[in-house]
Amino acid sequence: MSKTNPPNKLALLSMPWALLHRPSIQLGSLKAFIEQYSSHRVDLYHPFLQVGRELGDELYQQLALNGWAGEALFVPLLFPKQSKQAARLFQSSIEMTETKQEKTDFPQLVTRLKRICSRWLETFDPSNLLLVGFSVCFYQFLPSLFLARQLKAIYPELPIVFGGSGCNGEVGQSLLKAFPEIDFVVDGEGEIALLGLANYLAGTTATLPDRVLTRTQGTPATPTPLLKMAELPPPDYTPFFKELATSFAGAPFFPQLPVEFSRGCWWNRCTFCNLNQQWHGYRCKKHQQMATEIQQMAKQYGVLHFCFTDNALPEKEAAQLFTELAATQIDFDFFGEIRATDSPKLLQDYRRGGLTTVQVGIEALSASLLRRMCKGTTVMDNILMMKLCSKFQIQLEGNLILQFPSSTEQEVMETIAHLDFILPFSPLQEARFFLGHGSPVHRNLHQYNIKATLPYTKFSQLLPAELIKKLTLPVHGYRGDLTHQRKLWKPVHKKLIAWSNFHRQRKKRHLNEPPLFFRDGADFLFIRQEQPDSPALHHRLRGLSRKLYLFCELPQSIEAILNHFPSLKKDALNTFIKEMVNKRLMFQEDGKLLSLAVHLQNHS
Repeated sequence: MSKTNPPNKLALLSMPWALLHRPSIQLGSLKAFIEQYSSHRVDLYHPFLQVGRELGDELYQQLALNGWAGEALFVPLLFPKQSKQAARLFQSSIEMTETKQEKTDFPQLVTRLKRICSRWLETFDPSNLLLVGFSVCFYQFLPSLFLARQLKAIYPELPIVFGGSGCNGEVGQSLLKAFPEIDFVVDGEGEIALLGLANYLAGTTATLPDRVLTRTQGTPATPTPLLKMAELPPPDYTPFFKELATSFAGAPFFPQLPVEFSRGCWWNRCTFCNLNQQWHGYRCKKHQQMATEIQQMAKQYGVLHFCFTDNALPEKEAAQLFTELAATQIDFDFFGEIRATDSPKLLQDYRRGGLTTVQVGIEALSASLLRRMCKGTTVMDNILMMKLCSKFQIQLEGNLILQFPSSTEQEVMETIAHLDFILPFSPLQEARFFLGHGSPVHRNLHQYNIKATLPYTKFSQLLPAELIKKLTLPVHGYRGDLTHQRKLWKPVHKKLIAWSNFHRQRKKRHLNEPPLFFRDGADFLFIRQEQPDSPALHHRLRGLSRKLYLFCELPQSIEAILNHFPSLKKDALNTFIKEMVNKRLMFQEDGKLLSLAVHLQNHS
């Protein structure tokens, strides 16, 4: 290292398997914050771009989306005795991607990755560095550990720091015990903590912030204040775009810029979730600040595609943001995670402002299961959300959690029955329950028929047994009713596959109309209903039947319907409801009714 100038730089890295088309918001935010509030310089590196260039964007993206396969590729470089088990995990994971076999030869890919990392190390300049930091999020742990180990072997005095969502609390502390190449771990949000660590290493402060973990207790830590969202500058993505231009001249994809509206989750009650441990209290930006940041970044980087990193967008501020963005008449395209809403206007405002794809926490289609998950929603809420997304042409991405511990046969049967009603809407993805460390389920095992925790199977394939004993891992295996749950949920698994196939076949036939839609003829209603492997059905509703169906475009109680149509007899209404529900044209729950067909005029 250079002796002429005191160290004043930080090198921050994002390793595979970050998504290729998306810069690291963690790195961009840390660079912007530290350089605004100190004299330190922050250099960003994106080795995942070089890996993507060498492997090709198609193969890289498939490995990134099947992250266990990506992690497995670094096992022979770190723990050679685990190579056979890692190869088996790789093969079982990558088979799902339909990648051609000649492109996924495990030993060859391992060799290529080692060569790519070696070339990166040859170009790395450690001059004037205070530290090297790794952002460790989904499926970046073993790639980061490998490069950290290589750096430590070459520059033993260079401090290595791990941080990110994969390094919180007990998990982060255990990394320090197990891996001598890691010197510090940032626990939780990193701006103030990393700046404090840099000042400590530069000798300008005598103590470490409390969110910087070390192997020894040392001097009592200085409490880290809670960062206000208004104090955050926009992420600096300039280094990413410079590397992107070098790695992918004429890239075959449009970059998507991550932006941050809020930290934490304003709901934060879901029993299966452990995603909020890194945040200390829920906070969000004002919509004016968010709008300014987005427009500045769009202009600076020439990008219109953005994704919100929020666990759940703040509803009111988001509505104002998208209203403001709609007025710009700029063709923004956003992805965001939201909770189910019963407000068509809210969702329509989102769509007009550019929210084209949403991740919605559906999770379950059983009333009792939703309650045990503490979702705060009903089956009716979820189905309405799916319908509204179809109506406003918002792509819905949602999960259905299978094998939730303590699920009953009745809950599974209820799920199967309700799947018939949502066939016309975007298919949900199967998400098998996993026991996240620190989640409410993990903290209350006995309430969910879990008798004991075990090492998670995939970690056992990746890591030596002696290491697993030292580590607190972010996901646990468990002993309880798992075998029973696997058997119980098999019919749902099959039904989800059939649902996806139905929509895949429609896509191949270039069908643009929704599978269940209606046209209004003023005194009659025409409904078209597609079915798997059968001719489409056509229904006509006249007079009062038409009015009833239109009245229930949003959920309506039986009482509200009878009040709205005073001449309607309850027996006649029950007959109508029975016919509509049997035909899967309406959904009924707890005395409420919802019409399922989408008005075709909303589709262009």
